[in-house]
Amino acid sequence: MLLIVFYCFVAVTAINVCYYFSFYSFLFAKPNSHLQAKVTTPISVIICAKNEGENLRENLPKILAQKYSEFELILINDASYDDTLEVMENFQLRDSRIVVVNVQSNERFWGNKKYALTLGIKKANYEKLVFTDADCYPASENWLAEMANGFQPEKSIVLGYGAYQTEKSFLNKLIRFETLLTALQYFSSAKRGRAYMGVGRNLAYTSDEFYENKGFVSHMSILSGDDDLFINQIATKKNTSIVYTPDSFTFSKAKSNWKSWFAQKRRHVSTAKFYKKKHQLKLGLFYVSQLSFWCLFFLLIFIFDWKYVLGLFLLRTLFLYLTYAKATKIFKEKNLLWLLPLQDLTLVLSQISIFIYNSISKPTHWK
Repeated sequence: MLLIVFYCFVAVTAINVCYYFSFYSFLFAKPNSHLQAKVTTPISVIICAKNEGENLRENLPKILAQKYSEFELILINDASYDDTLEVMENFQLRDSRIVVVNVQSNERFWGNKKYALTLGIKKANYEKLVFTDADCYPASENWLAEMANGFQPEKSIVLGYGAYQTEKSFLNKLIRFETLLTALQYFSSAKRGRAYMGVGRNLAYTSDEFYENKGFVSHMSILSGDDDLFINQIATKKNTSIVYTPDSFTFSKAKSNWKSWFAQKRRHVSTAKFYKKKHQLKLGLFYVSQLSFWCLFFLLIFIFDWKYVLGLFLLRTLFLYLTYAKATKIFKEKNLLWLLPLQDLTLVLSQISIFIYNSISKPTHWK
């Protein structure tokens, strides 16, 4: 019986290593080698904000300073009760490129970001839409140009990277590690022609894609998913592009306490069960193999020959470091390599906790 348990440990270790191998087609590809020509067509940048007055004051000047030939900025006030609308209107008075959309509370769609986004998209004058959040700012003045270049012929969806600011705390490292892992998954899948999600902090698609797929209608009642679930619905092998040069990144402040981060991740995780079945299976197998690896490791290290158990642990750890050494270089997150196994374990425990909590109580409202 004990030997069977050890063989299970061997199997989940092998599955983990295979997943890390699956990232290599992306990790060792030349950034944006698929881009054929510079795109200069007009762009509509869309930001949906709820109670984000302070963030808008800080971040909108960086959006407006983008070195791009022609763009407009659609600012959506989603029934805020702070000074968000006032801040938007003050910026609008100073810059003619800004269009303000004020969304009132709607009993049917109350607390649903997708309803507000839909109204904002309908106001856009240009076909190509680039999305970010009010608490995000671009890494450079070339952010919009880099994202726009993703709109190559036949490419109507552009996936970008939304990073978090570096701070001196273990929680911050964990948040950035989870963000890096998520990016590895959706970029590598898109690289292989199997795109399944994007992040609203840095995402683009055409209005044609939005209207042809009836927007968020099929999942309007689901709290989250204006980014990942929508991309999961519309992405194909041919229509999705990835952009991940450093200038194309956006940054935002990570949650500063465990409670708020846990609540945020509950909303994000709640959409996964609505992904296409093949994507649910792939992601589920990865997370189950991670959880099983750690459970079996702590079990076998005490009751089996520790040399074999430790050997498999070190083998997986080697691939863990090889994978993240390259990933942290691409996404400029080098200090995440410290305490990597601990971050991996903590993230697995957090994910199973979120899954259990969501099974008991569903999260409410997008913010």
